[in-house]
Amino acid sequence: MLTVSLHGIQITAPHGLYPQEHILGNVFEIDVDIELPDTMPWPFADYTIIQSTVSTVFHNQGQLLETFVYNIHSALKTQFPNAIRIKVAVRKLHPPMPGQVKFAQVCYEA
Repeated sequence: MLTVSLHGIQITAPHGLYPQEHILGNVFEIDVDIELPDTMPWPFADYTIIQSTVSTVFHNQGQLLETFVYNIHSALKTQFPNAIRIKVAVRKLHPPMPGQVKFAQVCYEA
């Protein structure tokens, strides 16, 4: 099996559950792993398509990380129909809550 990964995609966007997040925005970090069959000729997954797909999904308004992770996964499955498995992780860096929290994360893999 061949895995193509693009990790650490950073996007700043006004998404979140709380009103101040729509004003101040948040920094999100996204990781994508796409497992492809290991047949010759080697399958090809263009990194720019992965990044563009993630960016396009984040241009749509939303509140929940779960929605973004699912929408990214669905869009990538359309872009790479020969994928065996796609894993997407979406992190909100320094979420607005008391204390020091590095990130909140939601992953989806199928």
